Amino acid sequence: MATTTPEAAIEELEERFWKALQDHDVDESVRLTDFPLLLTGAQGASRIEKDTFVKLSEDATWEILDFEISKVEVLMLKNDIAMIAYHVHEDLTVKGEAVSFDAADSSVWVKRGAQWKCAMHTEALLGDPYGRDRKTS
Repeated sequence: MATTTPEAAIEELEERFWKALQDHDVDESVRLTDFPLLLTGAQGASRIEKDTFVKLSEDATWEILDFEISKVEVLMLKNDIAMIAYHVHEDLTVKGEAVSFDAADSSVWVKRGAQWKCAMHTEALLGDPYGRDRKTS
């Protein structure tokens, strides 16, 4: 039987979470999520309760066509708390429009009983750290 390191297990959970989003597998997404979930990204910071998460998942106007995770770093803070940070390339459609971008993402995973759950997720589009690559003149 192969031994999996805690770090490898967290990396595999993050991949499973992305795959669940790609497959619109709401049940699996919920199983992998700790509620309330803290979420940050270009739209700001949010606290997402389970019912809101389910509704957002079911009513999604986006579809992940493909994703590739790279440059993964995992830090085990305790036996039941882990952080993961990585680059991700995403190919998706948003309201029928094709979109591709590169981002830096991170998640905090907590162990609840025997199950790991994502308690916080962040996404930042890669680019100039001061937003100068987004200036409109």
